[in-house]
Amino acid sequence: MLIDSHVNLHAPQFDEDRDAVIARARAAGIGLMVNICDKIPNFPAVRALADHPDIWCTVGAHPHEAKDHADLTANALIDFAADPRVVGIGECGLDFHYDLSPREIQAAVFRRHIIAARETGLPLVVHTREADQVMGDILEEEHARGAFPLLMHCYTSGPELAARCAALGAWFSVSGIATFKAAEDVRAVVREMPADRIIVETDCPYLAPVPHRGRRNEPAYLPDVLVKLAEIRGWSREEAEQRTESAFFDLFQRIPRP
Repeated sequence: MLIDSHVNLHAPQFDEDRDAVIARARAAGIGLMVNICDKIPNFPAVRALADHPDIWCTVGAHPHEAKDHADLTANALIDFAADPRVVGIGECGLDFHYDLSPREIQAAVFRRHIIAARETGLPLVVHTREADQVMGDILEEEHARGAFPLLMHCYTSGPELAARCAALGAWFSVSGIATFKAAEDVRAVVREMPADRIIVETDCPYLAPVPHRGRRNEPAYLPDVLVKLAEIRGWSREEAEQRTESAFFDLFQRIPRP
């Protein structure tokens, strides 16, 4: 089964043809998708798509949105996560590239997501950009208070943070960035990821893989990511599909295995 672990199908880029995008995903062999919440006001739209039997969802606030979620509590996230179609906490984390929210607020909101992940047992879906040292420190500090499942989504950070996260038992997801000509540093990290904790994603509508780069991304393009992952790791396509499927269900345990 091909599984797109990170889609944003509620995004306005899909307003004109959302049903057709979902149909193309199924036609391309995508068996499951996880629709990711970027901010709490969008959760109703995120959750509505999880009425499809092959689409699940998360709840959380992207670090860009942290400034508008300074009062978001772990208990509120835990309450949202009581919905059986919610299978993860996030997307959350730190983004020091754009700094669209103050860094101290990003960190505070991120820690509340971690508490929710720890309390619910649902995986924490982490976004990190240009924040390797602080990210590693927070994850290690919080893990020492109690373990929680952890997914480093669309991982493009350095090998040092990858090693720190792997030591905490993290999973990693590979996106279309791995197909970009200039992304050899990303591919080098992918080669060292734990073989049983790698999954794939599109992050659509962003980051369309080669040969679709420059277009709106969609789940139907996931096979191009999987093929590149297989090439990087020296796996056959079939092995890559089997490994990423197994790793996905090991992480997202609320979703029944087929």
